[in-house]
Amino acid sequence: MSDAFVAYVRYGEKVLLMQRADEVADFPGAWDGIYGIGDPQDIELVASRITECTGIESESLTFVRSGPSRGLAFGNRLNDVTPLLFLTDSDQVSSRTIYKNFDWVDPAYIENVKSLTADGSGAPRYAIPQIGPMYGDVASFLYILKTSIGQEQNVANEIRARLSGTGSLRDIQDEIFGVLVANIPGYIFVEASAIHHVEKLIGMVGMTTTRLKNCRKVLPGASPLENTLSYLEPKAATAGIEEGCIIEISGGAFKGQAARVVRVTESKEEVTVELFEAAVPVALTVRADQVRVTQRVQ
Repeated sequence: MSDAFVAYVRYGEKVLLMQRADEVADFPGAWDGIYGIGDPQDIELVASRITECTGIESESLTFVRSGPSRGLAFGNRLNDVTPLLFLTDSDQVSSRTIYKNFDWVDPAYIENVKSLTADGSGAPRYAIPQIGPMYGDVASFLYILKTSIGQEQNVANEIRARLSGTGSLRDIQDEIFGVLVANIPGYIFVEASAIHHVEKLIGMVGMTTTRLKNCRKVLPGASPLENTLSYLEPKAATAGIEEGCIIEISGGAFKGQAARVVRVTESKEEVTVELFEAAVPVALTVRADQVRVTQRVQ
């Protein structure tokens, strides 16, 4: 039974890091989650410790999950420490107890904990051991795979097939959470608890997994969510289409016809157009995914 825990608190896409005071005996000045002593299965106790250290009230906290304990060396002793994940609806924090500072950071910066400037620059900062792996035990990171252009969907399909099998990858099936194909030629995204699971998935490490065809490598490090979420959000079919645009119809009975957009109905993802070649101007409503903009409004 673990007798200590580290609680990670998420607000939106950011995770809370706390900096230990300089006079703390263990890891002075290091950045970590919220450390506490006691039974990690006692969620009320853990939530109370979060409130004690951060000022975030327990009513603003929602427990998500806990992970397996890990052995952390504290000087000459080894403590089993259990990670836990909480969500919060408040980003108002005050550093208390053993902590002197705090910051909300993108999960990609947990492991290398750089200076938290807007552009991620600055010298690396000192963090508690295994801060990244423990966070991965209860949450996830986003990794980018480099693929052959035009093979993004095929690679994603093969990854899903591998994860649904009963072979050598069974031990990582619970460590890979999603495969995402965005509108970025030559790249796909994989959500996982750690990069070595992704490397095993595509056959970069070990001898039991065949190298995944058309997948070149995993880009180093986790991808910052702030830089990638905009690519993963589904866009409306009407995005980029405005009244006055010249379009070409790519589907249906009028395929190949040129027209001018006279109305955009975003709620139905439809556009109303007037065909250039019609003898009499007629308003025609077509699905937005069946038109291609050839000339935008100046």
